[in-house]
Amino acid sequence: MSFYEFLVYARRRFWGRLAYAALKLLGVEIPLSVQVGNDFLLHHGGMGVVIHPKTVIGNRVGIYPGVTLGRADVYRPAAESAFEGIVVEDDVILGAGAKVLGSKGILRIGRGAVVGANAVLTHSIAAGEIWAGIPARKVGTREEKA
Repeated sequence: MSFYEFLVYARRRFWGRLAYAALKLLGVEIPLSVQVGNDFLLHHGGMGVVIHPKTVIGNRVGIYPGVTLGRADVYRPAAESAFEGIVVEDDVILGAGAKVLGSKGILRIGRGAVVGANAVLTHSIAAGEIWAGIPARKVGTREEKA
């Protein structure tokens, strides 16, 4: 576990606000309300990662630098938004610079899915799918490990 990942998990403990502040100083925005599963990987320190407070992250999720998980409708006040949050299921990989932006309901990234580098994803995707591009489109599926 890297120092950055230690700080992510420390947010749940007594010194949570201090860990949150340290992450912000290091260029990582993961609010205290974000639930993070086991074996979380914040690759290369996660510089520039921004995660919306209404996000749930599963187990063994890998997030690369520059990833944003948030609202697509930032032009309207939060109280008027139909956005309910983002769920990143287990074993997901979010490539460097990927943007996952929801505008209504819960945007769900299925187990084992991959969102490619610099992709802009604005809707839910199924388990094992690989999405890339702007706007993101399905480019393949991940093979199951035997």
